Amino acid sequence: MKPLPRMKIAHLPTPIEEMPRLSAELAGPRLFIKRDDQTGLAFGGNKTRKIEFLLADAQSHGAQTLITGGAIQSNHCRQVAAAAARFGYSCLLVLAGDDPGDYSANLMLDRMFGADLIWAGKQSRDQVLEATFQTALVEGRRPYLIPYGGSNTLGAAAYVAAVQELAEQINCGECALIENPDWIVFASSSGGTQAGMMLGGKVANFNGKILGISVDEPSNNLQTRVANLANQTAKLLDVDCQFSDTDVLVNSVYINDGYGVMGELERGAIALFAKTEGILLDPVYTGRAAGGLIDLIRSGFIGKEDSVLFWHTGGTPALFADNYRNMVI
Repeated sequence: MKPLPRMKIAHLPTPIEEMPRLSAELAGPRLFIKRDDQTGLAFGGNKTRKIEFLLADAQSHGAQTLITGGAIQSNHCRQVAAAAARFGYSCLLVLAGDDPGDYSANLMLDRMFGADLIWAGKQSRDQVLEATFQTALVEGRRPYLIPYGGSNTLGAAAYVAAVQELAEQINCGECALIENPDWIVFASSSGGTQAGMMLGGKVANFNGKILGISVDEPSNNLQTRVANLANQTAKLLDVDCQFSDTDVLVNSVYINDGYGVMGELERGAIALFAKTEGILLDPVYTGRAAGGLIDLIRSGFIGKEDSVLFWHTGGTPALFADNYRNMVI
C-alpha cells in the first residue's frame, strides 16, 4: 500500500474498552468501544485523524489559510479551527444558516480558536464555500479547501490507517478480543469514515460486518457515495480492490426527523451510555448511532452471541449547545 504524507496530531492509538454493564443492561452481545473521542485535538473526534493527512497536503502546497464548511455545531469545523490555530494557519469557516448571536459549544470553540465565521444564510453552503475559496485565492491568502467532513480520498485514507491500528490492537490482545469483532458500528454521514473503514477492512483482512448508521442520508445515497469514495481511495493508495454499492452496509431507519433533530432514540442512548459506562455521546452523531445499535440488539438483529465494536467518532461538545443541553437530562 502506498504511504501518504501525514502530520502527527492525534493521540494514537485510541483505546478500546469493554462495556460489560451496558451489555448486561441489554442482555445482549459482548460490547466494546473504540474511543476516537479521545484523539486529543480540541476535545477529539474522528476528524482529527483526517486532518493529519489533509494538513500534510496543505503544507505541501504552501497553504496559509484553511477553508471548510459545516453545520452550526460542526465537529469537523471545530477540529479544523483548532488545527489551524496550532499550526499557524488562518481559518475561514462557512456555516449553514444565520448567525445565532449567542455562541455555545462547538460554535464558541470556533471563535476561541480564532476562526473567521461566514454565514451562508439562505444560500447554498457549498456555493458560499466555493465563493469564499475563490475570494481568498484572488486576495493572495493561499487557501486550501477542505471538503465537508474532510471526506475526500485523503480523509478516507486516515480510516484505512485506523482499521490497521485496530487490527494491531486486536492482535496484541489489548482489547481483550481473541479475534475480530463480528460487527463494527458507527455514525455515518459524509462517507469518508465509512469508506476508509471498508478499504481498511480489506487491507487488514477484517471479516466482520462494517455497519454505518446514517444520521442524515437515505441508504442508497450513502451507499453510492461510500462505494465511490472507497474506490477512489483504493486507487490513491495503490490497493487492488473494488467496491459496489451493495458492499456498503448502511442502516438509515433512525434518521427520524432529520439531521441534528434529537428525539427519544438519541436521548435514551445518551442516558444509557452515561449511566452504565460513564461514556458521553453527542446528540447528532454518536447518540443516533448508539440508539440504532441498541435497537438492533433489542430486536435481535444483532445476536447475543455476537461481539460488537462501537466506534465512538466524538462530538461531545455538542451536548452543551443551547438547543440540546436541556434535552439530554
